[in-house]
Amino acid sequence: MEKRGLKIYIFRHGETFFNRDRKFTGWLDSELTKSGIDDAKIIAIRLKDKKFQVAFQTSLSRAQETLKEVLKFHPECKQVITDDRMTERNYGKLNGHTHLEIVKKYGPKQYDLWHRGFYNRPPGGESFADIEKRVGSFIKDLIKFMRKEKVNVAISAHGNSIRLFRKIMEKASISEVVSWFIPYDNYYEYTVQV
Repeated sequence: MEKRGLKIYIFRHGETFFNRDRKFTGWLDSELTKSGIDDAKIIAIRLKDKKFQVAFQTSLSRAQETLKEVLKFHPECKQVITDDRMTERNYGKLNGHTHLEIVKKYGPKQYDLWHRGFYNRPPGGESFADIEKRVGSFIKDLIKFMRKEKVNVAISAHGNSIRLFRKIMEKASISEVVSWFIPYDNYYEYTVQV
């Protein structure tokens, strides 16, 4: 007998003011722009015919605002869980500064290392390797939860946490991970075997 698969639908929040202005947002709260609200509505339409009973979000308003749009089509979703293991990368002292400011102050080589180097932590911040640990712990607990409760889930998350979520689920290489662009208006789908 074929095993029934449970579904994970994971998506990035819509564009924020900081995204638009090319600022490192990290753990700062930046609201969705008009385009960002449209991004969220596009994700909602793309997911309209999918079914999920539980949704996950982070404490940051951009993830919550995006999920709110998606949930308009999902009366079957009875539970929303906040889990900050899926929150954005903490850029430490870079948070709130534009990319240009960082390039001017530290040079393009250092900017590249902090922005896309896998093991490089900006001052007071996290590396992708750090995020992979917390995302890995979330995935382990998520799969256990899904199998126990027999539910499909939606996850409203952030570009860099999704980058590491994809790395783990797709067994991707570091070079792939650092080259990906995570879109504001689409989702990724994974199947968990029961």
